[in-house]
Amino acid sequence: MTHLPSRFLSLDVFRGMTLCFMIIVNNPGGSVSFSPLEHAVWHGFTPTDLVFPSFLFAVGNAMSFSMKRYAELGNAAVLSKIFKRTVLIFLIGYLMYWFPFFVNKGGHFSLSPIADTRIMGVLQRIALCYCFASLMIHFLSKQTVFILSGLFLTGYWLILLVYGDPADPLSITGNVGLFLDKFVLGESHMYHGEHIAFDPEGILSTLPAIVNVVVGYYAGKYIQQKGKGYEAISKLLLTGCLFIFLALCWNMVFPINKKLWTSSFVLITTGLDLVILSFLVYSLEINHWNKWNWTRFFTIFGKNPLPIYVLSEILGFFLGFIIIRPGLDIAAWSNTAVYQVIAPGAVGSLLFALTYMFICWLAAWVLDKRKIYIRV
Repeated sequence: MTHLPSRFLSLDVFRGMTLCFMIIVNNPGGSVSFSPLEHAVWHGFTPTDLVFPSFLFAVGNAMSFSMKRYAELGNAAVLSKIFKRTVLIFLIGYLMYWFPFFVNKGGHFSLSPIADTRIMGVLQRIALCYCFASLMIHFLSKQTVFILSGLFLTGYWLILLVYGDPADPLSITGNVGLFLDKFVLGESHMYHGEHIAFDPEGILSTLPAIVNVVVGYYAGKYIQQKGKGYEAISKLLLTGCLFIFLALCWNMVFPINKKLWTSSFVLITTGLDLVILSFLVYSLEINHWNKWNWTRFFTIFGKNPLPIYVLSEILGFFLGFIIIRPGLDIAAWSNTAVYQVIAPGAVGSLLFALTYMFICWLAAWVLDKRKIYIRV
């Protein structure tokens, strides 16, 4: 995922902006935040809900460049590359949740039990979606990929309705995805951030998420084929608006829901991504609105997305180990003693998140300055 001369600046900026916003919303200073910087409680949509699907969309963009080389390779070599990358990304995500690998019990350190480690997660979903999207795009025709994508969205809707709890098949405790995860993974290997065992990156909801990568791939490929012209951005913009319209219509019977990753959620996120990408192509590729080279801030993020994302997650663990006093780590203390004093409430929380993001950006800047680009 290095910055190659053939890449479009708009695609690199899109990826960098996505990572930047992801770090901000994942690391608020306190429990009080602006509502747009929080996920929807269940049904509904906020700008924060757009972050993760945009990352999948950006993965598809990157694939539109890397998969050109696959056509020159044999099937065995292609499968080896796809599965190797899938396993590595999945393993990094799994180890990140297992980190720091040990627990302190009364001054005695022991290995953290694997039995309580979450199996699915953000990087794991990226790995699986990349894998299935790559296999589909490489081995199937474009028309077949489109048909399969449509079947994923409609099939997922029917599966939730038919096999979920008849009383409320789209509830957090009644959806069939929860039943499947409990059966396959077990509650101890699932996410518990909702105060129950429920994984928003579960097995079944990965199916519609594949479509986010597929749309990102064909959007990136279309821009390369059509170039930096008004025809390209107009068609991208119209397609994005069509997806948003269909999502809002589908929302009336199949609500937009990030945690279930509903099919209407796929359509509204890919639609918004296409609209945003159209604007970036128009402003950066056609009109060159890049005074003072402001895009460099985001392209530095975009050159090392995986290591900077992992850093942003692991840094939070390390800050949690630095205890100021019982029950108060250095991150919570700095938010209370510094940011909440400067600007109490949601503003102080946002300032903390921006500072945290900037620290991660400095790490990305150091890697870029030394020409170090870590890719899997």
